[in-house]
Amino acid sequence: MIRNGRGAAGGAEQPGPGGRRAVRVWCDGCYDMVHYGHSNQLRQARAMGDYLIVGVHTDDDITLTVDGRDTYEEVKQAGRYRECKRTQGVSTTDLVGRMLLVTKAHHSSQEMSSEYREYADSFGKCPGGRNPWTGVSQFLQTSQKIIQFASGKEPQPGETVIYVAGAFDLFHIGHVDFLEKVHRLADRPYIIAGLHFDQEVNRYKGKNYPIMNLHERTLSVLACRYVSEVVIGAPYAVTAELLSHFKVDLVCHGKTEIIPDRDGSDPYQEPKRRGIFRQIDSGSNLTTDLIVQRIITNRLEYEARNQKKEAKELAFLEAARQHAAQPLGERDGDF
Repeated sequence: MIRNGRGAAGGAEQPGPGGRRAVRVWCDGCYDMVHYGHSNQLRQARAMGDYLIVGVHTDDDITLTVDGRDTYEEVKQAGRYRECKRTQGVSTTDLVGRMLLVTKAHHSSQEMSSEYREYADSFGKCPGGRNPWTGVSQFLQTSQKIIQFASGKEPQPGETVIYVAGAFDLFHIGHVDFLEKVHRLADRPYIIAGLHFDQEVNRYKGKNYPIMNLHERTLSVLACRYVSEVVIGAPYAVTAELLSHFKVDLVCHGKTEIIPDRDGSDPYQEPKRRGIFRQIDSGSNLTTDLIVQRIITNRLEYEARNQKKEAKELAFLEAARQHAAQPLGERDGDF
């Protein structure tokens, strides 16, 4: 077991408020290509108790047992089951489709193309119908979504304001490792992440990048414990005005190539001139490009797995509906 922020196994669990026994919450899932929908689920689960334990499934689908029963049946019968509200507009299925179709329909200023709309209606859909848990829906950003993820804290006296900028597309462990290293640069860090507009990211990344649009990337980065604030649509060049506005003490960039600005200039020339620029090696070799390449390489396997999973879950939903429709005296307590 890996304890978040507590090192390896060991360390006493803190009691709940008022000295009562801490409420331990269990939440599990595949968490493949972790996105802000997963983060929102874990945020909701954490709010249900004092101590959150997260279980990560193996590469086998365990939504149902081998005999087709609900894997959560026992805890439901014990009255200890709760459901987190699903985050509309994001799913692993949708993100995979964006990579495979190589369109820009998901960018914040683009209309959904007919090709992408056809994908959204059919990708991974089994012959029996559409599973409400794995379907593709349109993401709608709201201020409430941002508030749920934001810390709401301003820099305090004595804190070191550190600015980082980039796409942070498909926010992954490589990004987390980088931000963790940045966080260690100061005793009291306040990290501000500047996220570039979709069109700017597409300029220096090409193809159909970014895979996640600006609003989606904002929530993903805000969910990271090391980030205190996000600049939504940050300028590509780190200017004197930006440094002064946020009272930046240090500017950091990873070991990835620094692409020149549109006029050929170095986007970090001002912090370099001030002597506050640092390049940080995350120690991770995982990149957004590598994730996309994995998906493209394993497309057929993914589609088959998704269709199989959807068929099983639809069968379970239908069995549950039939069970609920039976008169009370005819129910045998089993599906």
